[in-house]
Amino acid sequence: MKKLSLQLFLSFIPILFLLLVLNSCSTTKNIKYFNDIPDSGQLKNIPKVSFTEPKIQVDDILTIVVSLADPAAGQNINLGNIAVSGMAPSTSNQSTSQPVVSGYLVNKEGDVQLPIVGKVHVQGLTTSEAQKAITAQTSNFYKDPSVIVRYANFKVTVTGEVTKPSTYVMPNEKVTILDALAMAGDLTIYGKRDNILLLRDNENGQKIPYRIDLTKSDIMDKPYYYLRQNDYIYVEPSQGKVAANDIAQARTYAILSSIITVVVVIISRINFK
Repeated sequence: MKKLSLQLFLSFIPILFLLLVLNSCSTTKNIKYFNDIPDSGQLKNIPKVSFTEPKIQVDDILTIVVSLADPAAGQNINLGNIAVSGMAPSTSNQSTSQPVVSGYLVNKEGDVQLPIVGKVHVQGLTTSEAQKAITAQTSNFYKDPSVIVRYANFKVTVTGEVTKPSTYVMPNEKVTILDALAMAGDLTIYGKRDNILLLRDNENGQKIPYRIDLTKSDIMDKPYYYLRQNDYIYVEPSQGKVAANDIAQARTYAILSSIITVVVVIISRINFK
């Protein structure tokens, strides 16, 4: 009877080990977005935060285009916006060709320096407000100028458990966190969707952290739904990622436990004879 109980206990060791490994895997509920929206029936309306134009900060790069009745007259200003192709530094043996952003840098005083027109203070302004300020100053030198101001380096960094972690230059100012994650190829199966970290610079240059839960639709009504330049998004790995990384080690343990079980059974049989 004692021999049978020992063999029965040993036979359960691999099964218990397998259950522990499977328990760490993600469920479907953990990888779905917006779990609070029903699959069918009466769908609820989702509130959405109003868009607020981002403010220009020190070290931003602006594309400034001035159109005049005489195109050649504004050529000196517009030449500052020509993009130059270059080789971005790479830690690997292969270099990656990337465009080098070109435009007008907002200096430490919050000004842009334009040829002929001179300095224009733009820090703390939106691009539409900066457009009016530059237009007013340009009017002192040119008749009826038409000015366009856009960000040349509205960049967002997405790292962690996404398909294509990188720094992305956004095509416009009105970009959401869902847009940024889509550009990064979406979260991997191991990305933790209910605890994404967003780091954002405030007016004093400090990093303000936000925690984002993509399993709830109320993120569209939060101040971080629309991104700002230089936002940093980090997707934390789930426990399933840890289990996946340790799969080779888990297999080794399973094999070893089976071998130990066989050895102990053989020894127990010898001792009970």
